[in-house]
Order: sequence, then C-alpha cells, then structure tokens
Amino acid sequence: MNIAYLYPWDVVGDPSAPGRLADLGVQAVALAVSYHSTRAATPYHPDHRVLDVPYPAFYLPIRRPAWGRLVPAAPTWTPADAYLQARDALKAVGLQVHAWTVLTHNSHLGGANPDLVVRNAFGDPYPYALCPAHENVLDYCERLVREVLEVAEPDGLILEACGPMGFGHQSVHEKTSGADWTSVHADLLSLCFCAACAPRYPDATRGRVRAAIDGTTPTSLTGTPDAASPPGTVEDALGSLSDKVRAVRLALSDTLRRRLIAVARQTAPDVPITLHANPDPWAAGAFAPLPSGEPGADVLVANCWGEPAADAARLRRLKELATPTQRTGAYVLALPPRPADATTIADHLATYAEAGATEFHLYHAGLASPQRLTALSKALRLRKP
Repeated sequence: MNIAYLYPWDVVGDPSAPGRLADLGVQAVALAVSYHSTRAATPYHPDHRVLDVPYPAFYLPIRRPAWGRLVPAAPTWTPADAYLQARDALKAVGLQVHAWTVLTHNSHLGGANPDLVVRNAFGDPYPYALCPAHENVLDYCERLVREVLEVAEPDGLILEACGPMGFGHQSVHEKTSGADWTSVHADLLSLCFCAACAPRYPDATRGRVRAAIDGTTPTSLTGTPDAASPPGTVEDALGSLSDKVRAVRLALSDTLRRRLIAVARQTAPDVPITLHANPDPWAAGAFAPLPSGEPGADVLVANCWGEPAADAARLRRLKELATPTQRTGAYVLALPPRPADATTIADHLATYAEAGATEFHLYHAGLASPQRLTALSKALRLRKP
C-alpha cells in the first residue's frame, strides 16, 4: 500500500486536491487530525502559498465533555471540522483516509501545564514534550484516540510520538549546534527527570548524566570533578546504571502504547493501527522506541529520511521484530534534501522494499512542489510489477 501524508488545509478550500492525490498513485491518505505547530508551504492552494500554524491543534470539533484536564486547541487558520471536510472530499475519489494522530508532541498543552512536560537532568523543561509518566498525559492520549475513532471514523489509525519526546526538536530559531553535543549527548539530554520520572531511576543517575553531558567525571565517584572523555555510547555514559535507566525509559512508551491500543480496539476493533516506531531502545521523538516489537499493532513504520543504507538497516531490524501477520512500512521523504528525481526515488523505494517494507508512507503530498509530486508519481509507477 502507498500512503501519502497530508494536512487538512491542503484539501479544504482546494477542490483540485482530491483528484491530484488520486492521480499520484496512492491508495490512502494519512490525514493529520492532531498536529503540532508548523509553517507550511501550500504550493497548490488557490487562496495562499504559506500557512502559519502557531500552535498545535485538533482538527475535529472539540466536544468539551469528552476531555479531562488537558483539552486540545481548535485551529483558527482552517475550519474546526477541517478533518471531516477533507476526509469526505478524499473518500469521494476512492481514497482511504487514515487518521495521522500526534500524541505527546504538543507545545500548547505543555506550555500551559509545565508540571507535565519532560525535563532533562538539569531541570530544563521541554514545553513541546508531554511526559507520559503522568497519569494526566496518559488520560489525554487515551481520550484523543477515542475521539479520533468515534468522530473521525477513519479507515486506519496512525500513532506518532507514542512515547516521550526528547532533546531533538526543531524549535523557533534553534541555537543549540554550537554546543557540539554528539548524538549520545542528545540521547542523555532526552532522559526525563520530571517529578514523576526522577524517582524511578537509581539515585546516582542524575549526577552521572550531568557529568557525561558536561564532560566531567562525577564528584560522587572521584571526590572532585575531572575532565572525562566523551562517551561513545549511552551505555558508556551510564555504566552500571544503563539497564535500569533503559528499563524506566522503555516502560514509559510501553505503558502509553499498550493503553492506547487497548482503547482503540475497544472503540473501533476493526480499524488497523499503525505505529511510527524505532528499534533503538534510546530513541526519543516522533518514532518511539520499540526494541521488542508490539504484536497489538497492524503496521510498524520506520523513519527513512536519512542515508538509505542506514534506513534499510533500521527497517530490517523492525521487520525482525514484527509478527508474521504484521506489515512493515517505510516513511519516505519526498522533500529536500532528497532530489526531485524519479529514478533516485525509485531506487530508494527498491532499497526499502528489499529491507522488508511492504508499505510506503510518503511525506509529504501537500508540501512537495509540482516537480516533486511528478517525480514521486513516476517513481511509484516504476515500482509496479
């Protein structure tokens, strides 16, 4: 199956959008129903070319009694029922519509509820990252999934950010690169030490994480802080604490994921569930860690936005974790720095298919230029037997 990702505003107000998507060569659309803030190009829309989305929003009518402490915001840049309008237009041309649901990535709710967000070992809050160690966050995510299934009535449910977000985040005017932190530092800065998470770790964890990030040896180990070599892996940085810290981290995602799958199966038993997942146990972000698999889902999708060989290795690992009945998908980037070239895109698709992908999740049919959409359409036709 080929699935094109799309925002509701790409369809609402543009009567040509459904036909353009149907001609692309996809069978389904992943339509954003709950999404974070962004600044989006709209190269096809008859009324605008750039749309500023200043805060995360829910693109279904908000039924206040359905929510608890955390209530999502309604959009002002598109109709409150934009998802429903776009869904109906897309289904009218024969496309399936899957609800692309972003869970813990929400700066609107995090900013208004700082006690519920991820905090690093120094106590710095990440307002965009709701921490699923808090019952209020778990409750919000459950209610979100239930509302999506009951009101949107999608053909499929796609869960993104189904775990704690971490340090890596494209903030407004990001100014962190000069610190020369490595990917290991980023993983350490992604460990949450909020009021709910901190007590779950061994006592020495915070000090060890701080020391590894600052490049010193913890005073608890030597008496005085000394310069230390940069850690080669998270395990190097955490030492004997690694297994316990990893278990705490994974438990957050496991609990959230299993509760949401249970809610989804209870609410709409026949709607397939897709997880954006990463086999790396230290993963933090939109693709939550899934080092042991998840038999309750129907599709496991790996991010394929990097170097194709590394993407393929990640896909193969996810395929190994899948059950015989589960499908494995590749989340394929059709935007820069990828070239707008059909042959290159087709080569990437072939690499991912060889690694085990049976679905291509294509990002993004609303942001891509006409030249890119043409190249993507040609690449999909080249992939046909």
